[in-house]
Amino acid sequence: MDAEATGRAATRHRVVHIITGLSQGGAEASLYRLIRTSGMHWDTVVISLADEGYYGEKLRSLGVTVLCCRMRAPHQLVGGFIRLLRFLRRSRPHVVQTWMYHANLLGGVAARLLGVRAIVWGIRNTHLYEGGVSWSARAAAGLSAALSKRVPRLIISCSVQAAAEHRRRGYADDRMVIIPNGYDCAQLRRDAAAGERLRSAWGALPPTFLLGMVARWDPLKDHANLFAALQLLRADDQVRCVLIGPGMDASNARLQQLLRRYQLHSQVVLAGAHDDIAAVMSALDVHVLSSVSEAFPNVVAEAMACGTPCVVTDVGDAAAIVGDTGWCVPPRDPAALCAALQAARVRLASSDPQPLRDACRARIVRDFNGERMVQAYEAAWAEALGSHGS
Repeated sequence: MDAEATGRAATRHRVVHIITGLSQGGAEASLYRLIRTSGMHWDTVVISLADEGYYGEKLRSLGVTVLCCRMRAPHQLVGGFIRLLRFLRRSRPHVVQTWMYHANLLGGVAARLLGVRAIVWGIRNTHLYEGGVSWSARAAAGLSAALSKRVPRLIISCSVQAAAEHRRRGYADDRMVIIPNGYDCAQLRRDAAAGERLRSAWGALPPTFLLGMVARWDPLKDHANLFAALQLLRADDQVRCVLIGPGMDASNARLQQLLRRYQLHSQVVLAGAHDDIAAVMSALDVHVLSSVSEAFPNVVAEAMACGTPCVVTDVGDAAAIVGDTGWCVPPRDPAALCAALQAARVRLASSDPQPLRDACRARIVRDFNGERMVQAYEAAWAEALGSHGS
């Protein structure tokens, strides 16, 4: 190693990310993008309170150490917390960045017990109501509010609306920082050939108007709202909708029951999980978000980066992401959602869709690129470190 490289190694700090799990969720995807885009400016360790999930191997392929506490049930809490303490002590972090409520609480407490003061929490929910998030997440969020003035140096929210909601719930206002999610727009771009292949596989080649929603099976995504809107569109046999994501397949009995209730089996394609998000978004004419609650919905930005216009419900920062490039309607209003979908179809059919596609992509490249997110996180870590020392 030459002198310059030795000097760089000597000045590198280590950030340990503690996250509730590594499944296919928005927080997990943002952590992965943050580490991949940063180019490992900091030495990085990831600790999952649960297991490796979907992103564990992907993180390892970037050269990141991934450690798992195996806290998947209440009776595993004590053993898992002891493992968390051991992992943290071994990792010797300069900064601890936590993600989501359980990790904020347990990771923050563990880091303080070991003498770490440069602790940064991450919050990514807007609403905390029964049926929307688990009872343990609500409990962790409540305890965290009480500790927010003592444990973290900073609290990063991915969403303006989420920050406002948590301030209302008692989180320390003077420690709140808003850092929107960022995206690798070099990888997220329209791929017409891949999109056409998917449309063919789904039986939805033009002139079929293809709507789609990328989302896991979750009450917050409010698929019933989407299905009620589609029922209003059902008379038009040139409209189809594809559902992509974990749980969006024929094995989901509750989903099948909902489709039967709205008589939509012939109109809806259940595609399941799909790794190539650019191909998926390139296949769609319009991406739909029917959620009742979000913070910063990644799928909207991902769709727009691929040049796909969006119809969204007015939840979290969805309206701010879309701006004037799409359509925004109130949540839980199928008639308004149906009207917006009809307006989108008319707009795309009556004029060249390319200018709108270009505007969608330009908005994400300008306002939500990955480099901007990395710089903001690294500035937050440097501030936390500077305030408390290494």
